[in-house]
Amino acid sequence: MDYGRRNTKKYSFKCSDLKELKKLSSFVLDPLDFKQRHGKVLHVLSIDVVEGLMSVLVQFYDPLYRCFTFPDYHLVPMLEEHAHLLGIPISDKVLFSGLEKIPRSHVIAEAFHLKKSEIDAHLVKKRGILGLTSDFLIGRATVFSQAGSMDAFEAILVLLIYGLALFPNIDGVVDVNAIGIFLIGNLISTLLGDMYFSLHLRNSKGGGTIVWCVPILYKWFISHLPQTPAFLENRQCLWWSQRLMSLTNDDIVWYDSTLGSLDIIYSCGEFSNVPHIGMQIGINYNLTLPSRQLGFPLRDKPNNVQLQGLFLSRGLEAYIIWVKKRALELKMLYAFERPMYVVVVEPSTLPNQDINELEDALAQMKQERDLWE
Repeated sequence: MDYGRRNTKKYSFKCSDLKELKKLSSFVLDPLDFKQRHGKVLHVLSIDVVEGLMSVLVQFYDPLYRCFTFPDYHLVPMLEEHAHLLGIPISDKVLFSGLEKIPRSHVIAEAFHLKKSEIDAHLVKKRGILGLTSDFLIGRATVFSQAGSMDAFEAILVLLIYGLALFPNIDGVVDVNAIGIFLIGNLISTLLGDMYFSLHLRNSKGGGTIVWCVPILYKWFISHLPQTPAFLENRQCLWWSQRLMSLTNDDIVWYDSTLGSLDIIYSCGEFSNVPHIGMQIGINYNLTLPSRQLGFPLRDKPNNVQLQGLFLSRGLEAYIIWVKKRALELKMLYAFERPMYVVVVEPSTLPNQDINELEDALAQMKQERDLWE
């Protein structure tokens, strides 16, 4: 099918220098105990993002439906998936909106086992935003670790992960927004809201720098990619654009059974969409789009969806037709590739001459057997 072509956009990603933070994380005495208290935030530091994949993925962003639209399927980054990836439950606490008052220095000091005078001395202002330098925080965390004050050490370490990895903004600074999110204790929706905002903004501007936690987006996306040797080994040395365009809805890993234990947010009051409030904007997605990612089949196009049956993930014809139509409207950026079908070896046939020789050999063997009997 000819999906038409549109031009690719030039994106880049803000990547903080996490070397010192990775060194600091090695001081964690019991990673499992740390995980129980703070989720999998430590794991974010060890995610190796495969070069080139994210630059291709963001080209498929669909601003109308706030999802990634491919030739015959789409994928939607969801709250529940990100909560699972980070091991942090979706909280019912008030969301961080960015409109809160800046936390006072004595509040920050108390939360991170520091002195008010230290906070006042190390607050800096860059690009109009207040924050604490990462050098100061890493230094204090190191001192606490060496002194065996692990509660203080872990509090500052988690704050550094929030400010430098999950909500990167200013190089070398953990800004007051990251501090506020830490204090509120409800980060998943804000994290996803910031991702949608940055993607949406850069898409509308025709490219630019996406400011978000790239390792989380990467981890989310590869969780849906095939795990077959043919795809992983890539013996044909295909580019990522070719590999993604060769996938069909049957190749995608739709459902993670561990999500079955999570409470799913379907709406917000009478509002049928799931809203996210990031630090700079509010944005939403409709839960009918990612239903397959929750184990439900989509029976029809999004404005008339019936969810029937649990633990099924096959999209039926009406839905597939709708996705293909949307792909035609959006236009793909890359040439359509042949699907990665499993190569079936056809049974070989022997020439008549070989068959005759085999029959003669069998007849001779029978004669020899009869002689022995």
